[in-house]
Amino acid sequence: MAAATPAQPVKVIIWDLDDTFWKGTLSEGAVEALAENLQLVRDTAARGIVHTIVSKNDFAPAEAKLVELGIRDLFVFPQISWQPKGPIIKQLLEQMQLRAPNALFLDDNSMNRAEAQYYNPGLQVADPADLPALAPQLRATGKPDPAFSRLEQYKLLERQQQARTQYNDNLAFLHDAQVRIEFREGAAVRPDLDRIEELINRSNQLNFTKYRVTKEELRASFEDPTRRWGTVRVHDRFGDYGLVGIYCLNTATNQLEQLVFSCRILHLGVEQFTYARLGFPALQVQGEVATELNTTETPAWITVVEPTTGPKVEAGPEAAAVSAAARLRVLLKGGCDLGQLTPFLQAFELDVVEEFNYNNENQIPVHLEHTALLRASREWPAAEQQRLAAALPFLGREAFETRLWQGGYDVLVYSPLMDYTQELYREKATGLEIPFGGYQNLTTVDPVAQAAKYEQRRFQGLDEAFLRRFQQEFECAGQISPEQFTENLRWLRAQVPAQVPIFFLNGAEIEVPGSSETGAAQRHQLMNQALADFAATAENCVVVDVRDFVQTPADVTNNLRHYHRQHYRTLAQRLAAAIGEWRGQHLAHSSWTDLKARAASLVPGKLRGLFK
Repeated sequence: MAAATPAQPVKVIIWDLDDTFWKGTLSEGAVEALAENLQLVRDTAARGIVHTIVSKNDFAPAEAKLVELGIRDLFVFPQISWQPKGPIIKQLLEQMQLRAPNALFLDDNSMNRAEAQYYNPGLQVADPADLPALAPQLRATGKPDPAFSRLEQYKLLERQQQARTQYNDNLAFLHDAQVRIEFREGAAVRPDLDRIEELINRSNQLNFTKYRVTKEELRASFEDPTRRWGTVRVHDRFGDYGLVGIYCLNTATNQLEQLVFSCRILHLGVEQFTYARLGFPALQVQGEVATELNTTETPAWITVVEPTTGPKVEAGPEAAAVSAAARLRVLLKGGCDLGQLTPFLQAFELDVVEEFNYNNENQIPVHLEHTALLRASREWPAAEQQRLAAALPFLGREAFETRLWQGGYDVLVYSPLMDYTQELYREKATGLEIPFGGYQNLTTVDPVAQAAKYEQRRFQGLDEAFLRRFQQEFECAGQISPEQFTENLRWLRAQVPAQVPIFFLNGAEIEVPGSSETGAAQRHQLMNQALADFAATAENCVVVDVRDFVQTPADVTNNLRHYHRQHYRTLAQRLAAAIGEWRGQHLAHSSWTDLKARAASLVPGKLRGLFK
């Protein structure tokens, strides 16, 4: 490829590591991060470009270095081994369901680049020396995706692909995947005009009709009574794929004029199921497609979910066996360590949606669970939210967004440990309070020394100038009082639908040797008591007590909020038992799923993906 002109739109960048992503060779000693590459990944990921790795290295130290650099979460499907790169890239692109011409492979070794192109005709390649010329065009590619929604879709696909490897029988995998489809028709499709137009005009692999349209033509067609328009939404036990399909049936001729799907759902049977649901109308397939439809089969592993009446099985007894009708949808809200609960909870056939802390656009971890921030997300004017999100780098654009107010869950599992931990900072001019940090008063620290610490952690925006301004404009109100904490919990209970139970996870009460969080154990004791007192009188609230099994310093890792892996299995079991007691019926349990989750939690990170 010409160094400054990508031949086709780049949808994925494949990085070599040594002397490409960073300077130096990891297996030979220390390597030096290249700030321009870190920033390029962040900038382009925020425009929908996906990043992956094909590198000759040992997996564990390479992954550890990526974690240290604060960039690991922006890579999917990393292929780090000592195998030849050409075949690996071919397999990788198949897993990611992407074409070689839409991939850019960066490697400092010309032989590796040549081998990659031999196995992947059309693959774009470049030497890292070409990046200064390429970067501006890469940054202009795609469209703004500040929520990293495209990255999340590939993480979902990664989880699905990893799970497939555990099955010798693809049909068994499909049944266990619990694929659910929601169809919307008529006026319900109109709000999705932009997404429908995008699917029709940009999809190729699963575009059976390939009839491109304008938005104006779509609007007119929506009003035509002879056109039956519909959208297809899909989710399974790995996550929510969103709106991934559309159809338009000419009812006068029984001819499909549009039948288009995103490649996200390739190999799940969604397109065949949709075709069957429409009654196998006439269809003239245009061009090459990745799936061949037939006029006889209805995939039995798929369940139809009606938008208003809940799950409904329409695919016979086999699909009924994996019906989602009895499954509870759980929103798991707290610190990202709770992600270790999810695979164990899924052994109880719960649908788990996670909302954890994340790195914002300034690469600063943002916790979304402090009750003060929850109240701010609900009660503050949008203009004030936007002002503070822009002014305070440790907030960021999405700090006031939460799934809590969107509904769609049957059970809320909530860890309020940030209330136990973070300080509240009060803006002097307005009195508004924002949580941040923990066991440290930013208004009294040395701005120079603190800025150096933040720079070392590669946080952006928390420089000396900001800290000095912050110390002038804010005062530290300390950690939330037990009384205000209790008041906020009452408020939260009133905001969440009354029929939805809230299962609170309390905190450990142990001293952690060497911890910089002075007084944390005593703070936990105080807040645990406030939580217990609240739950004892509140409707539909239960505390799951971690103190029963997290009792010594050996039970935690770097602080008293992070437990060793085996304790998350115990916590998941306690939680499932509590949910079952609330429901009045024990939750069904899969010993095999639990075994896989347990194995994944015990083996080294290098091997863990084999058990996902």
